[in-house]
Amino acid sequence: MRILVQKFGGSSLTTADKRERAIAHIRRALDEGFRVCVVVSAMGRKGDPYATDTLLSLIRENGNALGKRETDMLMSCGEIISAATMASMLNAHGVTTTVLTGGQAGILTNNDFTNAQIATINPERIIRELEQDKVVIVTGFQGRTTEWDTTTLGRGGSDTSATALGVALHAEVVDIFTDVEGIMTADPRIVEEARPLSAITYTEICNMAYQGAKVLHPRAVEIAMQTNTPIRVRSTFSDEEGTLVTSVAEANRIAGEVNDRLITGIAHVSNLTQVKVMAKEGQYDLQMKVFKAMAENEISVDFINVNPIGVAYTIHDEMVDKVVTVLNEMGYEPKLARHCAKVSMIGAGMAGVPGVMARIVETLTKEDIQILQSADSHTTIWVLVRETDMVRAVRALHRTFDLDKVRF
Repeated sequence: MRILVQKFGGSSLTTADKRERAIAHIRRALDEGFRVCVVVSAMGRKGDPYATDTLLSLIRENGNALGKRETDMLMSCGEIISAATMASMLNAHGVTTTVLTGGQAGILTNNDFTNAQIATINPERIIRELEQDKVVIVTGFQGRTTEWDTTTLGRGGSDTSATALGVALHAEVVDIFTDVEGIMTADPRIVEEARPLSAITYTEICNMAYQGAKVLHPRAVEIAMQTNTPIRVRSTFSDEEGTLVTSVAEANRIAGEVNDRLITGIAHVSNLTQVKVMAKEGQYDLQMKVFKAMAENEISVDFINVNPIGVAYTIHDEMVDKVVTVLNEMGYEPKLARHCAKVSMIGAGMAGVPGVMARIVETLTKEDIQILQSADSHTTIWVLVRETDMVRAVRALHRTFDLDKVRF
C-alpha cells in the first residue's frame, strides 16, 4: 500500500476557495494510486474565528485563569473544526473520509500539556481506514495521554504530527502544504532575488529553521531524519513540486551532480540585544554565576561567547530590563547593544572549506557593516549586526555567495 501524508496549514484552509485547492491536491494523489492521510491545522491566523490564537483570546478576555490541561481542550477545537469541514467538502466530491483526533489516530504523548512530546504512535486504526479506501483526516497539533486527556504539541505541532505519522505509516513522502512555493535561499520579503530550492538536506533546513526561517519546524524535520522519510514543502496554490527535504546523497542526486555550493541559504532573527559582562580581577567563576542566574530566572540566552575575562550573549529585546535587574543585583554592570540582529549563513558545503569567513567579513566591511559578534559550526556561520544593517547584510551576502543565480 502506497501511503502519502499531506499536511495543510491554517493559511491554506481559511476560505472555501483555498480548501478547494487543497482538495485538488488530495484528489490528484488518489488518482496517482496513493492512500492519503491528511493532517490539518486550525483555519487561519489570529483574528480569524477558528484560529488557535483567536480561541486563546477567549481565555484572556474571560478571567485568564485556565489550567494547561483545560487550555489544551480548548486549543484542540480549531483542528477539529478544520477536519470536519474538509471531510464534508471531500464527501461532497465523492471522496469517502473518516476524521480522527490525534488521540484516535494513535498519537500517545507525555503529560506536558500545551507542549507535549510524542511518546509512541500506533497507526493501526489509520491503516484499517486506509485499507477501506478512505481518506483519513487527522487533527494536527495534538495527541492524548495514557488517561485519554487531550494534549497539544506546542509551536509547529501540526508539522510534527504530519512527519511523525509519515514515519509511523512508512509513507513514501510527507507533503507540507503552505502559502509559499517552497524553501527559499532567503526571506523573499527582504531579498527580491531569493530563489526557490529544489532540494535541501535535513541538517540544513533544521539550521535554517532554528536561525529564523519559519517554513518548517525543526522538530518535525528531526523526526523525519531518523528514518530518512522525505518531506516536500509545497504551495497549496501551485502544482509545482516545491522543495524536497532529504539526505545529502539524495539532494545531490536531484541537483544532478555533487553540490559544491558553500552556502545554501541565509536566515535572520531580529529584535535581539547583546549583553556583555566582564569578570572582576581574579574572578574565575563569572560564567557559572551569570548563566546560572539566567537559568534560575527563566531567561533564554543565545549566541554565547565565553572567554577568560567575560561573557557575551544575546537575549530578546523585551527581556532587557529583567536581565539588567538580575545582573545589577549580582553586582555587575552589563554592557548592552540594543536592537541587534543575527544573520546566519547555512550550508553543508562549507564544512572544512577555508575562506568562507573571510568572504563574509570582506562583504560586510565593504558595506560598512560592523560585526558585533560571530560564531560558527560545521554547517553554519553566525554574525551579529545592528538591526538597522540587517537587510543590507542579508542582501549583500546573498549576492556574494551567488544565491541569486542558480536554482538548485
